Amino acid sequence: MPYDLRAGHQTYWRRFGIGSRPTILLHCSLAHSGAWVGLAEEMSPDLRMTAFDLPGHGRSADWDGVADYQYLSTQIAASFITEPVDLIGHSFGATVALRLAAEQPQKLRSLTLIEPVFFAVAAQDAPEMFSLAQPHMDAVKHALAQGDRLEAARIFVGVWGDGRAWDDLSDRYKDGLVRRIHIIEATEGALYHDTARLLAAGGLEGINTPTLLMHGARSEPIIPIINTGLAQRLRHSTTVEIAGASHMMPLSHPYDCAREILKFMDCV
Repeated sequence: MPYDLRAGHQTYWRRFGIGSRPTILLHCSLAHSGAWVGLAEEMSPDLRMTAFDLPGHGRSADWDGVADYQYLSTQIAASFITEPVDLIGHSFGATVALRLAAEQPQKLRSLTLIEPVFFAVAAQDAPEMFSLAQPHMDAVKHALAQGDRLEAARIFVGVWGDGRAWDDLSDRYKDGLVRRIHIIEATEGALYHDTARLLAAGGLEGINTPTLLMHGARSEPIIPIINTGLAQRLRHSTTVEIAGASHMMPLSHPYDCAREILKFMDCV
C-alpha cells in the first residue's frame, strides 16, 4: 500500500486483483480507496486495479484549499497511467474520469461512469431538474458559511449517502464526514458550472473511448437525466440501470455492478 508524491501531492494508494487488465478506480467524495473493496473482489480475477485516495481523503495529504480540486484529482489519476487503462469512477470520481477522458483520451482503453454527479449536464438539458438540485448545494454552503460543519455533512449525506439515517452512523464515520465536508464546496464549480468546459462544443463529442454509464433504479432523479445527456454527447456509450440500487451502488450492489462492468469490458 504505497504512499508517494503524485502530481505534487502526497498520495496513498492500494492495489487489488490478479487479472491482466490495468484499471484505475476513482472513489466518490468523502470516501476513500477502501470503498472499492467489495467491487474489486468481484472483479479480481479479470482486472489489475489501482485505487488512490483523493486529496484530503483517506491517507492522502490534505487539500491545500488553493489548487483546483477536480484538476488536481485528474492530474493525480493521470500519473498512475503508464499504458492504456480501463478507468472506473463513481460519483465525483466519475467526473474526474470523464475529464481525463476528454483531456487525455490516449490513456484510456475504456471508461465506466457510475452515478456521475455532473450537474451542469442537467443545467443545459433539463434546467427545471437542475433547479431542484442547486438548493441542496446552497444549503451545504450556507451551513459551512455559518461554521456548522456537522450540519453541512448531515445535509449532504441525507441525499448522497448510503441510505442510513445520520443518527445511525457511527461517531467515527460522522467525524470523518465532518472533517472533509469543505471539499464538497470546492467541487461546485466543476460539477454545477462546468468550469473545466467539458460541455463546450466538441468537448465530449470528441471522446471516442467506449463508455459505460451506470445508475441505480432508486437513484436521485437527476442522475438518469445526467446519464441521458452524457449518452447523447458520447458517441460510443452504453447505459445500464442496476435494479434496486441507489447512489452508493458500488458498495451496496458490488456483484451486479461487477457483472455489468466486466460484460462491457469483454466487448472493448
